[in-house]
Amino acid sequence: MATEQELNDFLKSVEKRAFKRSVYHVRNEEAALDIVQDSMMKLAEHYGDKPGEELPMLFQRILSNCTLDWFRRQKTRNALFSNLSDFESASEDGDFDLLETFSGTDDSQRVESAEDSTRRKQIFHQIEAEIMELPARQREAFLMRYWEEMDVAETAAAMGCSEGSVKTHCSRAVQALSKALMAKGIQP
Repeated sequence: MATEQELNDFLKSVEKRAFKRSVYHVRNEEAALDIVQDSMMKLAEHYGDKPGEELPMLFQRILSNCTLDWFRRQKTRNALFSNLSDFESASEDGDFDLLETFSGTDDSQRVESAEDSTRRKQIFHQIEAEIMELPARQREAFLMRYWEEMDVAETAAAMGCSEGSVKTHCSRAVQALSKALMAKGIQP
């Protein structure tokens, strides 16, 4: 059984990654905050008595379900409005920054020119844009496997699908990203 401190520590450790994952999925920062908060509340309310080692899988599953619920609610709300612009919720001028996740271990050992920093930032924004263009299931599998560093079995359990499906989604996502980025001149 997880103690209150273990639960708090776990929630603190997944907070930023869960938010960024949700932003990639729903493309709306406010909605992503709501989804993460709802997921954390559900974990604490319904599964706070579970052992600490079960919390990551439970949280990933809850987060996936809350995201799907959000999409279902959006579909219902948009049923009356069929304009294509209603389905576009990505904000180009948002302050979400992928760069903060790639900070170096020791900034004093790494000196980067302004040109290199700008180039790196542009590449990360292009990568982020391509990730957001992936189909939802591919994006979800890709983010869980490579962003959350979950193994295939954990990802399959969180997504509610087979391990083979996870591998297929990830493979297709990597191929699509590779093709799109190479077309833009970005080499691995």
